[in-house]
Amino acid sequence: MRTIARVALEKKWQGLIREQQRSDLSVSAFCRQHDFSDQSFYNWRKRLSEDCKDEPVRFALVETSPSGAGRPAPLELILANGDRLRIAPGADAATLRTVLNVLRESRGHR
Repeated sequence: MRTIARVALEKKWQGLIREQQRSDLSVSAFCRQHDFSDQSFYNWRKRLSEDCKDEPVRFALVETSPSGAGRPAPLELILANGDRLRIAPGADAATLRTVLNVLRESRGHR
């Protein structure tokens, strides 16, 4: 059973993890800026991702608009464990399928 203090601590770390993901900072730089260790960040990120690993995959509707520079923008996927997968414009579909299959297989072997 989770206590109120535990739930509050989880919410705090969920917010910090989201904030780091939205920032352009590395995990190390973000942790230095917020005065806690990288290890604490990684431990909480793993713990919170394990708590929700049974949740179904969610998708978001994405609207496209012309990019300002006339170039296609890269695609960034944020995985359940907090890792980011950046896909450059023009990436080969076969390579992308291979990467996604490896990610699916590794998720099943945890």
